[in-house]
Amino acid sequence: MDRFDITPDGPFSLAAAQSFAGGFAAGIGARATSEGILMTFPVEGWTASAAVDIWQTPDGVVHGEIAGATDVDAVRRQAARSLSLDHDGSGWADVGRRDPILGAVQARYAWLRPVCFYSAYEAATSFVIGQRIAMRQARVIKDRLAGAYGDPIEIGGQVVTPFPRPQRLLDLTAVQGLSETKVIRLRELAAAAIDGRLDTARLRGLPEDEALTELRSLPGVGPWTASAILLRGCGVPDALPLGDEISRTAVGWAYGLSEPPDDDAWRAIADGWRPYRMWATVLLHMAWRREQPTTPSYRQGEQPARRRPAADPA
Repeated sequence: MDRFDITPDGPFSLAAAQSFAGGFAAGIGARATSEGILMTFPVEGWTASAAVDIWQTPDGVVHGEIAGATDVDAVRRQAARSLSLDHDGSGWADVGRRDPILGAVQARYAWLRPVCFYSAYEAATSFVIGQRIAMRQARVIKDRLAGAYGDPIEIGGQVVTPFPRPQRLLDLTAVQGLSETKVIRLRELAAAAIDGRLDTARLRGLPEDEALTELRSLPGVGPWTASAILLRGCGVPDALPLGDEISRTAVGWAYGLSEPPDDDAWRAIADGWRPYRMWATVLLHMAWRREQPTTPSYRQGEQPARRRPAADPA
């Protein structure tokens, strides 16, 4: 069985990532184990899928043991990107020292880095599946697709099935719980993945505006979804999801504002988070959800009336 090792740059806790991944509503194909995280995903290039047992030793090194796919470099690259270990995080703690409000949240959550999707393809399909339905329902549908069309892989004495490779979705006709429109969109997104329009590295290498424009040209992808794919599917560390009203609310809560900040105020606060603005936003978003603020302006699930929709239309 192939293996790889990753030595994190800067503070990193797999236990914190494990807790975050286990509660991520859209379902990223990760499950907690007694030692760490079991990842399952189609490998970009789309010739195989992988299951990866991830654990961290006391020296801080992250280890991965691979079943399924044999392209170790590709598997390692996607696993590292999912854990935000493909970026130099040596300055992440410094951001918290400059900004004590953010620093206090970092300390509470062990300097958590975002846990991302394994590819832009998985992010796009997950967000389109989840549009205008309950988050738990979206997870069930993803699991249903994996069970029906994913590649079975044996690892650690069990058989797991990752989300399907895009080729398996090209002829998709019906999925329990999924509208006909979304089924059509999944087929079209699968075709986009195969022809390179959802290539993760290419999208991440584009200027942000150009990448978002390309993503918005895909079926079912509006401004909110495009931003989510770029930040959480491609793992861009230093951008702001200005269309995400829950993150905006979380920033206002963390900084003791009477209402969520407008774009200019959010940018001003976030300027001190560079080059980890996405990391900081995800951390505050998670803290807001977990700590369940109860003040009238920031009750969990309540969003202020603003100019943008909370998500793209289905």
